[in-house]
Amino acid sequence: MKCYIETLGCARNQVDSEVLAGHLSLAGFPGANHPEDAEIIVINTCGFIQDAIDDSIDTILELAAYRREGPCRYLIVAGCLPERFQEDILESLPEVDFFAGTAAYFSILSFLEKGEAFTRERGNIFCPDPVSAPLQTAEMERHRAQVHTAYLKVAEGCSRHCTYCIIPMLRGVQRSRSLEDIVAEARNLTESGVRELVLVAQETTDWGRDLAGGRTICDLVRAVCDAVGDGVWVRLLYGHPESLSDDLLDLMAEKKNFCSYLDLPVQHASDTVLRRMGRHYTRRDLHSLFSRIREKVEDVVLRTTLITGFPGESEEDFQELLAFVRTMRFDHLGVFTYSDMEDLPSHHLKNHVPPELAAARRDAVMEVQARISWEKNRQRLGKRYPVLIEKLSEGELAEGRTPFQAPEVDGITYVDGSGFQVGDVVLLEITDAFDYDLAGNVVDGWEV
Repeated sequence: MKCYIETLGCARNQVDSEVLAGHLSLAGFPGANHPEDAEIIVINTCGFIQDAIDDSIDTILELAAYRREGPCRYLIVAGCLPERFQEDILESLPEVDFFAGTAAYFSILSFLEKGEAFTRERGNIFCPDPVSAPLQTAEMERHRAQVHTAYLKVAEGCSRHCTYCIIPMLRGVQRSRSLEDIVAEARNLTESGVRELVLVAQETTDWGRDLAGGRTICDLVRAVCDAVGDGVWVRLLYGHPESLSDDLLDLMAEKKNFCSYLDLPVQHASDTVLRRMGRHYTRRDLHSLFSRIREKVEDVVLRTTLITGFPGESEEDFQELLAFVRTMRFDHLGVFTYSDMEDLPSHHLKNHVPPELAAARRDAVMEVQARISWEKNRQRLGKRYPVLIEKLSEGELAEGRTPFQAPEVDGITYVDGSGFQVGDVVLLEITDAFDYDLAGNVVDGWEV
């Protein structure tokens, strides 16, 4: 039987799906590229915020049509949605044959092999304690859709306690993979043709804090950079402002293949809101942090994410946030509106902000950021950058990314030229700049 996996949500979910696909394939359940060709459909869901929950449910209902009318024999829902709503999900989604929580991905194989015997033993939903899940290892088979870029998950879970976040409940406390195992996987991925490794966790810069030996994220990044060589970009996503060290910044300035790119979600800039969020830094701390980053790393590119409409956010708090965005001039920035649910500590805070006002504030921030992004992109005109080719179009046009554009979350760079393949890295001179995207011509002798 062929298996189709639909992945929703974050990069960590993508890694889980790739490991699951490898696990099932080795057991005799090869992958299918389209749901209409599969006897098994697995939906790896996200349950982080309301929009993600809605998207997960819509996807389940859409793909359930293949269970009713197509070749699909088993419809399976995995990941964060069943983990978060395990008490109610069985009655809400009777179309689903089996639900597997965040620690139960490998139980899917047992379900497929045992069928009704498994459901009699376990029931139609299996959500063991998240910390009981085995950590991914370099030896595990991964089936990746992309050859040139790969996410490298360095830890599972989170030990912080932000009041708006459900991740510790869904994934458990932080559990870091060993440095040696991560480096081994980095080598494996590079040998398979990967040109960009993206290190991810819930709080990537917290890696190693739960391990004996005193190793830090700086030690890990150095080891990965050395193992894969200068021809492979190493990128770090999802850092935390409190665990970003000067040592890591010095390494970024030193290592040619460590992208001068930092993604540090700060969430807000009002001290009052930050305290209510459970974030243990102030606006002054953030100003100091970003000044230090820019001083230590020449041409560093900064990305952050923010939340508008958090309970208790006043107009004064919001104006502080707007002023912060104008002052910091981030290269990339995303904004979410606060998503409330009863299982969040922040649900019990006073003075909830109406959703319409939260959305208006989000739009106001993004309007400011669009102008900043356009101005920063204009400053790149005439400059030359390496670009990783990701997509070929008809004619002499391709799409790619520079080292200062992370996959899926930042803009893209249009490449005018031909004669290259997906996964090539070319040298580009920027000729056009837009709000979030760039375009340019390949420089003679384009292969980097």
